[in-house]
Amino acid sequence: MTKKQLHIISTGRQTETELIEKVAQIHSYIDFLHLRERNWTAQQFISVIETLIDLGVPTEKIVINDRVDVAVKMNVGGVQLASHSIDAAFVKQQFPYLKIGCSVHSIEEANIQEKAGAHFLMYGHVFQTQSKANLPPRGLDSLRQIVNSVDIPIIAIGGVKPENMNLIFSTGAAGVAVLSGVLLSKDVKRAVERYSDQLMK
Repeated sequence: MTKKQLHIISTGRQTETELIEKVAQIHSYIDFLHLRERNWTAQQFISVIETLIDLGVPTEKIVINDRVDVAVKMNVGGVQLASHSIDAAFVKQQFPYLKIGCSVHSIEEANIQEKAGAHFLMYGHVFQTQSKANLPPRGLDSLRQIVNSVDIPIIAIGGVKPENMNLIFSTGAAGVAVLSGVLLSKDVKRAVERYSDQLMK
């Protein structure tokens, strides 16, 4: 049985120091840390990654959102591409060693990105979430359809809580992605433990 994955995504709402301190507490519990910081410069990414590596975070766990240049420079675990990012097929051709994730919102997008060479896809938002309060969630049936439409892992995002993870995994999803549920929690270690515990069920 394939291990279920826990992806933690930075929120863009913490200082570099705050993020580093929290990641240092949780990295042993998670499979991937996505640095999704739209306002950071390349130098900020590099500085934070260097600090995380010094603190023992394995490079293969670090995924950089959008910034292929930073991912290549720092030789991290992968890159997460959005609709506005460099085409996945180009990244695959130029950097075949780089693990590629793509964010998708439909079966058509999922099929396109799988053919382009993506290694995994992130799909959502599955449940209602404050970050997308004005948009209806896509729901479990839609998630199941995405899972069944491709042969690569699907990571569910949006409103993921420990108590609904069993519903997500019942669709065949390979993992979940969490932002504020862990990194903005008052007790980050306890929060990540609650998610991690559900991966074992």
